Amino acid sequence: MHIKSAQFLKSAVHPEHYPEESLPEIAFAGRSNVGKSSMINCLLGRRGLVRTSSTPGRTQLLNFFTINDAFQLVDLPGYGFAKVPLEVKRGWGPMIRTYLEKRRSLSAVVLILDIRRIPSEEDLQFLDWLEEYNIPTIPVVTKADKVTRGQRQAHLKKIAEACALPVDAFTLFSAASREGREEVWERIAQALHPEENP
Repeated sequence: MHIKSAQFLKSAVHPEHYPEESLPEIAFAGRSNVGKSSMINCLLGRRGLVRTSSTPGRTQLLNFFTINDAFQLVDLPGYGFAKVPLEVKRGWGPMIRTYLEKRRSLSAVVLILDIRRIPSEEDLQFLDWLEEYNIPTIPVVTKADKVTRGQRQAHLKKIAEACALPVDAFTLFSAASREGREEVWERIAQALHPEENP
């Protein structure tokens, strides 16, 4: 996908503050230290559009971006980071569930996992929510450059087994090498235009 424009739209917590549902949406979710912001910036070819931080857990709102005036990208708050204040942790689940349940324009969620880690309880809970609300899921295993090519399949197999998904459901991605960028965009395009990909 050729990115002609990428603009921050607004941040929100509650449905009454969400942008109008005039465009389809693709949301990105993952643990606080999974490299979500780096992945989004790599996909968009915009350094620093989505703020990256050395302190995981900084994104605590739903952040909406308009891409090519054609769809909206939603950066969901990362989960599972121990140093996030308790009241923020308590609010995270209801905030995310409300978004997943009520957002009719949500076309798919890109769920990001770290190739070096077995999916956590929070990862699996998030997968359960996506299944519960019947939301198309694009599972991406990031930081692929952090393991050798010979180790990749073994790591991927363990992740797939933990998620109860086939290995080929996952896309390997690296923000450092840009590996997987085109495949992720292809899968996003399929989710945005399902009528063209029956």
